[in-house]
Amino acid sequence: MSTSPTPVRVALLGCGNVGSALATLVAGQHDEIQLRTGLDITITGIAVRDLSIDRGIDVAPEVFTDDISSLVIADNVDIVIELIGGIEPAKSLILAALAAGKPVITGNKALLAEHGAELYKAAEAGGVDLLFEAAVAGGIPLMRPLRESLLGEPINRVLGIINGTTNYILTQMTENGASYQDALAEAQELGYAEADPTADVEGFDAGAKAAIIATIAFGASVVADDVHHEGISTITKSDIEYAGRNGHVIKLVAVAERLAATDGGPDEIAVRVHPAMVPLSHPLAAVRDSFNAVFIEGGAVGELMLYGRGAGGEPTASAVLGDLIDAAANWRAGTHAYFGPLPVAAIRSIDDLESAYCLTLNVRDETGVLAEVATTFGNHGVSIKSMEQSGLGDEAQIIFITHVAPERDVRATLDELRNLDRVRSVGAVLRVVSGG
Repeated sequence: MSTSPTPVRVALLGCGNVGSALATLVAGQHDEIQLRTGLDITITGIAVRDLSIDRGIDVAPEVFTDDISSLVIADNVDIVIELIGGIEPAKSLILAALAAGKPVITGNKALLAEHGAELYKAAEAGGVDLLFEAAVAGGIPLMRPLRESLLGEPINRVLGIINGTTNYILTQMTENGASYQDALAEAQELGYAEADPTADVEGFDAGAKAAIIATIAFGASVVADDVHHEGISTITKSDIEYAGRNGHVIKLVAVAERLAATDGGPDEIAVRVHPAMVPLSHPLAAVRDSFNAVFIEGGAVGELMLYGRGAGGEPTASAVLGDLIDAAANWRAGTHAYFGPLPVAAIRSIDDLESAYCLTLNVRDETGVLAEVATTFGNHGVSIKSMEQSGLGDEAQIIFITHVAPERDVRATLDELRNLDRVRSVGAVLRVVSGG
C-alpha cells in the first residue's frame, strides 16, 4: 500500500546568490527528493526587501513578500531558512521561528559565532532543529559529521583552510608570482572578494567559522571573541618565495584544538586563525584557489580530511538543501537533533601556545647586526633553527626559522627587535605547521 507524501512548506528569508540557487535546486530536485524520502518540499514564501527586483527564478509572484516578520510565524510555514545574514533582524527572526515550533536552517556564521549558545538553547526549548551546515565550509559536509558521525570521537585538533578568498589570493601569489594587491584585485573581479575585503583578508570570517567548529567539535561554547586572528595582508612575494625554496606553501589556516590543562583542571580549548607555512607533504598544501579543506585529528579515527568548494551559490545551496531534508524528516517524525549541554569553554591564551616560527627582519647591512639580533633571541630563550640572509645596498633581509617556542617569548623577542636602532622593520611572522 502506498503512503501519501508529507507536504513540507518552507519560508525562505533572503533570495540573493545562495537563496536563488536554493530555490532552483529545490524545484529541480523535488521529484527525486519525494521519491527517496516521501517529503513533498515546496517553498511557499520568500521574503525580500525589494519586490520589484527580478530574482531570475521560476517562482510565482505571490510567493514573494516584504513582510518578513509575519512570514516566519505564518500558519502555512513549517520550516524557516534564514539567508539574510548579519545579527539583526536575523537573530530575532530565528528566535521567533523556534519559539513557534518551526525548525530553522541558517548559513549565518557571524550570528552563530556570537550568539550560538542562545540559539541552540532556544532550539532545544522549542523541540526543533537548528541546522547550519552552510555556515562554515560552503558545500563541504562538516557540521553533520562532527555532530553525528564523530560524536563519540575524542577529537584532538581541527586544522583547516576555511576561507576561499584568502586561499585564492595566496594561490595566485604562489603559482603566478602575483603581488598581494594584484591577487586581491583579481579576486574582487571574480566575485570571490567583497569591495571591502577586510573580513576575509584579516581573518574575521575564518575566525567566526573556527568558533563554530570548535563549539561542535569539543562540546563547549566558543564565541568569535575567543578566537585569535591574524590576516594575510602583510604577506609578500618574498615570503612566498622563501616558503617555496624550503618546501612549504603559505596558507591562512584555522586551528581548533583541545589541550590538557596545566593545573589539572578541565581541558582547555585554543582557537586561532593565522597565516602559516605548511609543508608540501601535508594534505592542506595541495588545496588551491577558492577550495576549502578541513583536516580532523582524532584519538581513535586518526586523520580525516574533508575537501570541496567552500563558497559559491550552488555549493552553499547544496548544503542548505541537505539540512532542509534532514530537518523535514525529523519534523515529520516529531524529533530533532540534540545539542547537549554546552558549557562555556576554558580558553587557552595565544600567549601560552607553542609553535615554530618563520620571522623576517629588514636590517642595516652593517657589521655586528647579526650578532645583536641573535643575542636578542637568546635573551628571551628563543632558539634559532636556521637563517637566510640577503642584501641590497645598505639594507639586508634576514629570515629566521625558530625551534618550537612559546608565543609570549616570541612576541617579547619581536618587541625588543623593533626597538633596535639597526632593525628597520619586522616583516611577516608565520607559524610553521608540523606533520604531513
